[in-house]
Amino acid sequence: MTWAAAVPDRVSYPVQLVQPDGRRVLDREHAALVADVGPDKLRQLYEDMVVARRIDAEGTALQRQGQLGLWAPLLGQEAAQIGSAHALCADDYVFCSYREAGVAYQRGVDPAQITRLWRGAAHSCWDPAEINMTNPAIVVGAQGLHATGYAYAAHLDGAEIAVITYFGDGATSQGDIAEALGFAASWSAPVVFFCQNNQWAISAPVRVQSATPIARRAYGYGIPGVQVDGNDALAVLAVTRQAVARARAGGGPSFIEAITYRMGPHTTADDPTRYRTAAETELWQQRDPIDRLRRLLEREELWDSEFEQRVRARSDEVGTRLRTATIEMPDPDPMELFEHVYTTEHPLIDAERREYAAYLKGADL
Repeated sequence: MTWAAAVPDRVSYPVQLVQPDGRRVLDREHAALVADVGPDKLRQLYEDMVVARRIDAEGTALQRQGQLGLWAPLLGQEAAQIGSAHALCADDYVFCSYREAGVAYQRGVDPAQITRLWRGAAHSCWDPAEINMTNPAIVVGAQGLHATGYAYAAHLDGAEIAVITYFGDGATSQGDIAEALGFAASWSAPVVFFCQNNQWAISAPVRVQSATPIARRAYGYGIPGVQVDGNDALAVLAVTRQAVARARAGGGPSFIEAITYRMGPHTTADDPTRYRTAAETELWQQRDPIDRLRRLLEREELWDSEFEQRVRARSDEVGTRLRTATIEMPDPDPMELFEHVYTTEHPLIDAERREYAAYLKGADL
């Protein structure tokens, strides 16, 4: 078995169902978890991954052109995000970091909303209540605590849902993640900890984050953990389905380490050429998650020009909507600063709103 709450007595390898050349891997346990994934679902996974990459390309380009203040690229992590997101139900709840634009798209976020926060036009990108997903979390690792608390409350309410929280390898060195793991284990919270191990925490390589596979950290908390090839969308879908099913059934928390690679910079404020080699990047380019799924489709005769054109058209549609909405995004009214701060009216906010309104009037702004 791959899942274990204790350190296994044998070497375990990351779950993989599709090799980089598109050939399937014989893994009866995990293949059974995606046995229902037929041609249409495979094609949808591919399309969503291509669109996620287009969203990322537009976000990066818009920042370079001065239209966004910052952007956190997801290039290379499309399988980890789309594969896991496809395992979730509408009533499951997502607590993200700042890199999950692909998950947001799959959850149904309008592409026109994805850049609102990064442009500085709003406090948030989308309404979390509409898609059951939080907005980008800038404080590294904090979302693990939020997810655990929400999951525990849902458990007390009797809601048969799963909660998933995304974070990077660097966040596993933060106390917030350690506290979240401890609480989730002690109270059997139905939360899935999804670590996108993209090999670099800004300029710190993963080898200095942990001397052992990150998934093994979960064992110390009594939480089952699994490593998965994060560039294999089918494998990611399988292990995430397994984890969320366990959570919904009352089995408690799980930990997934998706081994992937950040092809671009940590954010657009970073220059990765200063700390990693071109050879390393070229090696991971050979494991490109989108190319891998395309090769699978080609091997299984599910690829044709009509499908290729459909994917390109959808990618162009989303990219155009995101770019146009960003450039044409109106500046917010200054008084919107006080909206969505508290869930109910608060006297302090009321007083500050009056004072700021008076200031604006006096300054003729």
